[in-house]
Amino acid sequence: MEKFKTLTGIAAPLPLINIDTDMLIPKQFLKTIKRTGLGVHLFSEMRYDDNGKEIKEFVLNKVSYREAEIIVAGDNFGCGSSREHAPWALLDFGIKVVISSSFADIFYNNCFKNGILPIIVNENIRDILLKDAENGSNARLTVDLENQQIIRPDGSEVSFEVDRYKKHCLIEGLDDIALTLDNEEKIDIFESEITQKFPWL
Repeated sequence: MEKFKTLTGIAAPLPLINIDTDMLIPKQFLKTIKRTGLGVHLFSEMRYDDNGKEIKEFVLNKVSYREAEIIVAGDNFGCGSSREHAPWALLDFGIKVVISSSFADIFYNNCFKNGILPIIVNENIRDILLKDAENGSNARLTVDLENQQIIRPDGSEVSFEVDRYKKHCLIEGLDDIALTLDNEEKIDIFESEITQKFPWL
């Protein structure tokens, strides 16, 4: 997993509430277990018409937001089913930060496990950041995870809270597998001892 410390990128405004995981990645694209190739299907039903043509009005289809790395969204982002393909699709598109006033718990935790930083701010701050994000290609925010700050285009700073352990994992680029491998030596010792004590296992 890629390490996350500081990101400066274009923020796309998506002020919808209750954006669920089926909106993020519709069920017909869940056949793969690969983490790559899903970005093209992110928000598929909002990005494309029935003929597969881009809907110009959708924010991520606009020229100013095609390279967005941050989404500022409405309440209850990531609700619905617990599909891990949702953060996979966001990351494959290039989204590394999602800012909202609230997240569904499973989606929130899945983000950290896949290298995405979900940031919770109060509604007033969220609305201010949405206004910033409406400035197109000038809608650049800096997210400083180490100091837990969002730096707005005007230079003002917004603080945010994040779980200390989750923060450590993102900064060090540690997913569940990497965390397990951190204890590889202890695991090897344990397995060796178990084999000696219970050779029939």
